[in-house]
Amino acid sequence: MARILGILFDKDGTLFDFTATWGEWARALLIELAAGDPVEVQRLAAAIGYVMPHADQPGHFEPHSPVIAGTAEFIAEHLLPHLTGWEAERLIRWMNLRAEDVPLAEAVPLRPLFMGLRAGGLRLGLATNDSEVPARKHLAQAGVADLFDFVAGYDSGHGAKPEPGQLLAFAKAMGLAPESVAMVGDSRHDLAAGRAAGMVVLGVLTGPARAEALAPLADAILPDIGAIPAWLAARGD
Repeated sequence: MARILGILFDKDGTLFDFTATWGEWARALLIELAAGDPVEVQRLAAAIGYVMPHADQPGHFEPHSPVIAGTAEFIAEHLLPHLTGWEAERLIRWMNLRAEDVPLAEAVPLRPLFMGLRAGGLRLGLATNDSEVPARKHLAQAGVADLFDFVAGYDSGHGAKPEPGQLLAFAKAMGLAPESVAMVGDSRHDLAAGRAAGMVVLGVLTGPARAEALAPLADAILPDIGAIPAWLAARGD
């Protein structure tokens, strides 16, 4: 069993609680796109698998939502057929700008966790299906950008998950064998990418996917990334 020398994290649903972070983004995005028309809001919400909050019920994403693991292009593909006067490039740019300022809900206190991992000699990376610019801004907002050795979005030139390009790029950049890297994510896209890259694969439950959906692709399921130090210790790393 190879010693873990690097950890590559997904972002949304892994570093940040997915629904708490992206639910408000989706709600505001849909209202703005629909110019406040409640019928249009519901139609657009259905297109991206989001259930708007109502009464005392919070909003939530359906398991099939393209927002959960999709790129901005993929989300735009679902919205464009329902919009008039928009073209893909403008919509993607508009969504990315709004994503940069999304309110972030850390899954666990991030800075002490990552400082501890780095103190143990681990190299840290981020591989997200978000764009790279918002991803870097989110890390900066959370006060942890300086602790990451590598950041890749779907537009960084390595492809997007579930393909393994981002993951293999991290391993190459760090000079690590893939089997010495742990890929940590909250979606089947994340875990499938880890499997394809030949990495150790960890699922976390801070996104919409449940343990039973992740388990077939994971070497271990953790409640959140805060459990990683104990997992490493149990391995003897």
